[in-house]
Amino acid sequence: MEGTWDEAVRRACRLAERGLGTTSPNPVVGAVLLAPDGQVVGEGWHEQHGGPHAEVMALRDAGERARDATAVVTLEPCRHTGRTGPCTQALIDAGVTRVVVGVADPNPTAGGGAADLRAAGVEVITEPGAAATAAAEHVNRAWLTAVRTGRPHVTLKTASTLDGRVAAADGSSRWITGPDARADVHALRARSDAVLVGGGTLRADDPHLAARGPAVRRQPLRVVLDTGGRIAPDARVLDDSAPTLVVVADDLDAAARERVRSAGAELLALPRDGSGLDLVGLLHALHERGSRAVLVEGGPTLAGAMVARGLVDEVVTYLASALLGAGPSALGPAGITTISEALRLTPFDVTTLGDDVRISARVRRERS
Repeated sequence: MEGTWDEAVRRACRLAERGLGTTSPNPVVGAVLLAPDGQVVGEGWHEQHGGPHAEVMALRDAGERARDATAVVTLEPCRHTGRTGPCTQALIDAGVTRVVVGVADPNPTAGGGAADLRAAGVEVITEPGAAATAAAEHVNRAWLTAVRTGRPHVTLKTASTLDGRVAAADGSSRWITGPDARADVHALRARSDAVLVGGGTLRADDPHLAARGPAVRRQPLRVVLDTGGRIAPDARVLDDSAPTLVVVADDLDAAARERVRSAGAELLALPRDGSGLDLVGLLHALHERGSRAVLVEGGPTLAGAMVARGLVDEVVTYLASALLGAGPSALGPAGITTISEALRLTPFDVTTLGDDVRISARVRRERS
């Protein structure tokens, strides 16, 4: 039976992925119930914040077949009562005899469920194998980052030509990538809680930042860094497609603040940090609002500032099959002056999208 854990955990992870973008500030979780002969008798996932947890959905799916089953879950079952009851008790009541946990819950409020299960006589396996644990960590990386660091998981998205240019020498940039890559960006937005751009990108490109497509179930918060409160009243991010937060300097005068509010956006004032705003403070403020996954779509200046402050956890870059030879690069000054200070990445996915290529990579925290 032990040989099935890797396959079952990965199946649970695929289920958990279906909740990306709709469960924050809760984690995404998937659950698979296996009969004693190894057959799948139930499965479920946490579909939305406030809804039934994955274990409960899987138990409902299995019905009486849950008795004597093994529950394989991506995250340690919760032991506390919030909007829903504790999943540990639901598993015990259903007669589950073994629980396989992909990754332990680091949340002090909900964690510790494994101990409760063992106390009730349920066998608990917390080390299902390195590959299974890595898969469970990966699918829930945004929430785990937020619990462990107190700030959201930050993904830096860039789109450039093969020679690293995000615009031509004359400043034109639409469209560097093709329709398949652009559609993929909308899916990336839909899986995020907040999408962030800087004032330069706001004024140069007038981005909309809302997610579009048939699979979009919830819009991310659109966040604009606009230190001086210069956002145009007809900016596309101010429409009613999605909520918008405009972040200004806390020394901005009252009249300028009122202009922003009158344009229809919520306003957040933060202290200045060097030439820009306090990005650490911004991430903590977004965390307080329930954001666990933040997508940075700003230009080279904002990208460089996020890298310089060590705030990027993941990079998703779209490479267009084109060359420009001149124009701004994807990353501005990032506090890196020599090759030994390079921010190293570990790719985990490379996908072809029409004529373009998407590369997704984790940031390595150690420097060479």
